[in-house]
Amino acid sequence: MASGSALSPPQVPMELHHKNRQKLLESLRQHLSLSSRPLHGFVLLQGGEEQTRHDTDHLELFRQESYFAYLFGVKEPGFYGAIDVANGESILFAPRLPDEYAVWLGEIKPLPYFKEHYMVNTAYFADEIASVLQQHYQGSGAPLLFLLHGLNTDSNNFSKPAEFQGIDKLDKDLTTLHPILTECRVIKTDLEISLIQYANNISSEAHVEVMRKAKVGMKEYQLESMFLHHTYMYGGCRHCSYTCICATGDNSSVLHYGHAAAPNDKTLEDGDIALLDMGAEYHFYGSDITCSFPINGKFTSDQSLIYNAVLDAHNAVLSAMKPGVGWVDMHILAEKVILESLKKGQILVGDVNDMLSARLGALFMPHGLGHLLGIDTHDPGGYLKGLERRKEPGLKSLRTARELQEGMVITVEPGCYFINALLLPAMNSPETSKFFNQQVIKKFNGFGGVRIESDVLVTATGCYNMTKCPRTTQEIEAVMAGAPWTISS
Repeated sequence: MASGSALSPPQVPMELHHKNRQKLLESLRQHLSLSSRPLHGFVLLQGGEEQTRHDTDHLELFRQESYFAYLFGVKEPGFYGAIDVANGESILFAPRLPDEYAVWLGEIKPLPYFKEHYMVNTAYFADEIASVLQQHYQGSGAPLLFLLHGLNTDSNNFSKPAEFQGIDKLDKDLTTLHPILTECRVIKTDLEISLIQYANNISSEAHVEVMRKAKVGMKEYQLESMFLHHTYMYGGCRHCSYTCICATGDNSSVLHYGHAAAPNDKTLEDGDIALLDMGAEYHFYGSDITCSFPINGKFTSDQSLIYNAVLDAHNAVLSAMKPGVGWVDMHILAEKVILESLKKGQILVGDVNDMLSARLGALFMPHGLGHLLGIDTHDPGGYLKGLERRKEPGLKSLRTARELQEGMVITVEPGCYFINALLLPAMNSPETSKFFNQQVIKKFNGFGGVRIESDVLVTATGCYNMTKCPRTTQEIEAVMAGAPWTISS
């Protein structure tokens, strides 16, 4: 046990990736059988390559391509991996490293090391792919390769199919693999869930540490630094799941604050609310957690009003989540709870159902309620083929419109923000101005926003919140005053 943490980095069993390969193999074989296609060929994926910073020789810290990480668990760059559809055997292809690698970068590991360490059947060099696949192929004609090519509906980028010398002599299928492999990633195995839980535990602990140490006069980046230090120093998390959002004061209404043009650099002021969206990654599997709290450790009545509106929405969604529930319905439920609270707090007036029809909720929560989570912060599979994205404000930002299934891990992240770019036009519009109490809402100009985000596992009968942060205003004020907060591993 580390002195600054109650947690220790767990050993990662490579059986996790062996099971992922088996899961893919079963799904792919079932698809081929139903399509009356022969059960032979190779799933072939290319791992990630190291990238230099622009035209320099500075290598950026490498992180494996996610689909390759899912199937093979390989942390090194320059690899390929294959799965023989006929017999289920897995093959790794390692880069053939030059002799000087041993001088500058360390021991050149032999092929048997990769075979044993990554629990595959055989290992060869990457310049042997074409000849090895032809030797192993059991069908007639040229070997058939199932390559990864498909759209990521979060980024609108396409996954890149493998390329290697000699691929032109082999047959290629570019359409079958992507939807099947993506769907495998949507439902998590027990071993995957245990890693996501660990990432949540160490990140929750780090969020508590930041709450305790945040003080008026600090810089936002110091909060980011404390989080990164804790998760790496005690949690063994070299990577973060995404760029930290450390927003205070009015910055907390900037949904993706923390980027290069807004680099977490404001000075923390008395009376500011902080919105910290930070999550560590451990062995590729991530967390995505947001905590909101007053920098001075005490909620004002206005801060309590907005915070509890969001917390009530968060809790209402968790109470309603179970297999078969539609995610769009959960988003609308969160909007409704927030609008009801804003009406109770006299910020809004009128009928809440009329507000929902006018899409007023999207003015206060323009982003979607949550997204699938796993090896990527925005894990793929949010929109199956044929599942349409809604067009209305707010709903069009949903990263999935699916029904919940047991084994999904999804974020629940309602928020309430005071964004002038959205509110001022609505307050002056004949359709929506009637809903605003103009005098009261003026008080919230410059307030910023609140978001509460937890990572939630869908279970057979409901859901389980994997995130272990203080959530009520009483819990947060107590923790910031020094009260203990235990996170069980």
